[in-house]
Amino acid sequence: MSKKQKSNQFIFTLMQWIILGTIIGIVVGSATAFLLEINDYLGAVREKKDWLIYLLPISGIVIGYIYMNYGKVYVADNLHDAAKLNNLVIEAVHGKKKILKRMGPIAYISTFLTVFFGGSTGREGAAVQMGTSIAESVNKLLKVNLFDKRLYIMSGISAGFGAAFGTPLAGTFFGMEMAILGMLKFEAIIPCLVASYVAHFITTGAWGVHHEELLIQAVPDLSVLTFIKVIGLSIIFGLLSVGYSQLRHGIQHYSEKLFKKNHMKRAFTGGLIIVLLTVIVGSQDYNGRGLNMLQQSFSGDVTPFAFLAKLIFTAITLGFGFVGGEAIPLFFMGATLGNTLHNFIDMPLTFLAALGLIATFSGGTNTPITSFFLALEMFKGEGIEYFFVACIVSYIVSGNHGLWPSQQIYEPKSKLFSIANGETIEKVKKKRE
Repeated sequence: MSKKQKSNQFIFTLMQWIILGTIIGIVVGSATAFLLEINDYLGAVREKKDWLIYLLPISGIVIGYIYMNYGKVYVADNLHDAAKLNNLVIEAVHGKKKILKRMGPIAYISTFLTVFFGGSTGREGAAVQMGTSIAESVNKLLKVNLFDKRLYIMSGISAGFGAAFGTPLAGTFFGMEMAILGMLKFEAIIPCLVASYVAHFITTGAWGVHHEELLIQAVPDLSVLTFIKVIGLSIIFGLLSVGYSQLRHGIQHYSEKLFKKNHMKRAFTGGLIIVLLTVIVGSQDYNGRGLNMLQQSFSGDVTPFAFLAKLIFTAITLGFGFVGGEAIPLFFMGATLGNTLHNFIDMPLTFLAALGLIATFSGGTNTPITSFFLALEMFKGEGIEYFFVACIVSYIVSGNHGLWPSQQIYEPKSKLFSIANGETIEKVKKKRE
């Protein structure tokens, strides 16, 4: 191939990445705006009508029916199950599975039902799954080759995340970092960057969606002692993410075994448990996204064990088959635990809440670079030195645990973890057991 041909091919490929990334960003940004607005509306209605929580078990039956009847496709005896949620997305990036084009709409409907009737969950999971469904539709329509197909699936992830949180830079890296623990797929940076920024501007500019803001009022002065405190706190937040991941996957494994993977029975039972816990607690602070308490953790005292209550509510909600994102619940757990630790550690309240939010997310998702840029965008660059350390420490402390068992481990985080390169979190866990 001559230099001119190589140059033309490079320009053609670059333009293709930009154009298709833009198309994905426009569609995903619009779809995410719809998701955010409807979720906010449904959440507001639920807060005014407490009795809706008692219908959560019935909504669980509906969600289970949808996934059992419309969420499964067999191709060459290989099952592609939308109920695997983000795990299916990760497997599609690696070429092991296919994204169902109907996965996004199913996730939307199921997330709406979960939020409206009081399940404890977030919403960005639906945005990511819709993003990948749209990317898969583009792939099929244009008959994209296998290599680029995976890049566009990653760009769909980026678009959904960036638009959902109003953090396009973090979204760019989330699409690149989510699938493989310990490695960034830089070949995807152009389509991921374009898709994430376009989706963000479509969501906020074209559709006028406003994202919640959490502000840091004060940051500790740089000192060795403060860094030591941050490292100690980050270990605690990393262990919190491990506790949540272990409980959530343990509940899922047990419920699937108990009900023989009957999604309807699982979700109905999970709904009953959430209703019972809500009655025992005496409030609905831990149902839905819990934004009121999340915001309160940055301004005043919250219940000391709020982080533990949210951990249990969310682990049961998702472990029994309801649908939604796990980022907001991780934010909630980390921020409220940081708020509680403020009573014992002489550091600014808002800084501790922010540190907990970011570090817990980093440990749970195994995405330290994304988490750092998330802190950079969410908190306007305040305390970036501390957040960088917190993201790395929490990531290492979480070990071979995380929200998504399908994540591949490119290489161990540390010499302390003796595993083969390329294993998934799920396989490592099974070998350990």
